[in-house]
Amino acid sequence: MVLDLIVNKTDDGFTAEVPSLTGCESWAHTEDEAISKTIEMVMFYTKIQDEKRLKIDKARGTFKRTLYKIVIR
Repeated sequence: MVLDLIVNKTDDGFTAEVPSLTGCESWAHTEDEAISKTIEMVMFYTKIQDEKRLKIDKARGTFKRTLYKIVIR
């Protein structure tokens, strides 16, 4: 399974969301922290226990928005 992870830079930090999982979004001061929080929610929603089953690849990005692909093995 492959999921999109969209990270947006805001005035006060970063938001990260997985649009295909309703409610799977977070905010943090840093991009890495926002991604980490969102990955925890992805694991909860998909009932994955081992984070090693996830691979995160940066697909493309601009200054304000970055798209990552979460590959679930």
